[in-house]
Amino acid sequence: MLRRPGLYAALAALAVSACATPRKADVALPAAFEAPASAPAGALALDTWWTAYDDPELTALIEQALLRNPDIRTARARLDEVKAQRTSAILQYLPQGDATASGRRADTEQIGGSAASIPGFNTSGVSKQYQGTFNVSWEIDPWGRAFAAYRSANAEVDRVRFAYEVTRAQLAADTADAWFQARGLAIQLADARETARIQQELYDIAAKRAAIGLAAGSEPDRVAGDLAQAQAQVAALEAQLQVQKRAILVLTGRIVEPTANTNAPPEAGQAPAVPATLPSELLQRRPDVRQAQAAVRSAAGQQRLAQLAFFPTFTFSPGLGWSRIEQPGFSSETQNWSIGGSIMQPVLSIPRLLSELKVQNARTEQAVTAYEKTVQTAFQEAEGALVNLDADRRRVTLLADGEARARRAYEAARTGYARGLTDLNTALSAEQAWRSVRAQLTSAQVQALRRSVQAMKAIGGGWPAQTYAAAK
Repeated sequence: MLRRPGLYAALAALAVSACATPRKADVALPAAFEAPASAPAGALALDTWWTAYDDPELTALIEQALLRNPDIRTARARLDEVKAQRTSAILQYLPQGDATASGRRADTEQIGGSAASIPGFNTSGVSKQYQGTFNVSWEIDPWGRAFAAYRSANAEVDRVRFAYEVTRAQLAADTADAWFQARGLAIQLADARETARIQQELYDIAAKRAAIGLAAGSEPDRVAGDLAQAQAQVAALEAQLQVQKRAILVLTGRIVEPTANTNAPPEAGQAPAVPATLPSELLQRRPDVRQAQAAVRSAAGQQRLAQLAFFPTFTFSPGLGWSRIEQPGFSSETQNWSIGGSIMQPVLSIPRLLSELKVQNARTEQAVTAYEKTVQTAFQEAEGALVNLDADRRRVTLLADGEARARRAYEAARTGYARGLTDLNTALSAEQAWRSVRAQLTSAQVQALRRSVQAMKAIGGGWPAQTYAAAK
């Protein structure tokens, strides 16, 4: 029968030999996206994709957000914290020791006793004592604990750095999305004001025709109802646009500024072509994927440290000392040095260490699984954004042609009504048809812009991936 120390040693060997490294992640992806390629690779700099919109105001807003937004500042402070923690993790494996010094003075007056009158036995007077020591403790590391801790700490710094880049990429996308929403509202507001103007002109025409007996007296009242609705829509859109402008100012860290400082022109513009990419490039281009990779490395380092905890710990302890004592009729000064060491082999703590290793094994498996899920999510988001963007562009093309035709039909009907060639119903129906297509076109244009932002972010735009790739 094994003795208990032998049993613990066998358990330690079994624990260390099991699950030495995390399992290999399954990150297989299709060879290509099913969405059609939009533009040659390198057509624009994904690091600063927002400059491709040729919108100075958008570029300025994103640059301000990346500099002043509280989320960015928080992520940067978190990165500074983890860098400091990395230094602490490494320093614990270096020699540790502190110098100490002390001094003491005592004034003594002997006031009684038979020895007080005997020369040499009187203790009255001043005594002084000084002492200094410098003791060092150094854990000798033949098993590589320091290297494992260093690798794990570096991986943790990388994880937080990529989390910082995730925050930057998300903030850039949120700012661009909010900006294009504001421009969409500005377009709707301009359309609503134009509708109100047209309704006012129709009301004036209907009132004149009714006054001279060319139209029923109810026609002006009917147009007045539509005019009131148009004016109410103007008021509602003005409020929505102001709220959206405030949201943009909050994103950019300019909360104290008035919303009038943000000028959102009522123009949609066209979404730039998204560079053609391969699914495999997501592994390097997406900061969240790189963050998940670093999390696996960090967990693997902690797993290795948990395995090495079963091995003996060797501690080397040299020291220096000095002391001086001054008393009435006596003084002495000494100095010393010492050297020692110790070995600590886990025995009764092995069951606890086994439990901690199992915990770390489970955490490592979670990190690998999270990495796999992140890659799958990245592919889903990228392909979905590209497919939807292609559909949005085709939708904009179709609606643009329909809007031009509907506008010409309305202008003809309006001219005919003004000249008495058509009735009010024909003019209003033509206007309603045009406005409906116009609203759909505006919505499609803004949606295409917002979808292009999603696509840029989904394929890994918004951070300098090549910088970190070169650093590795």
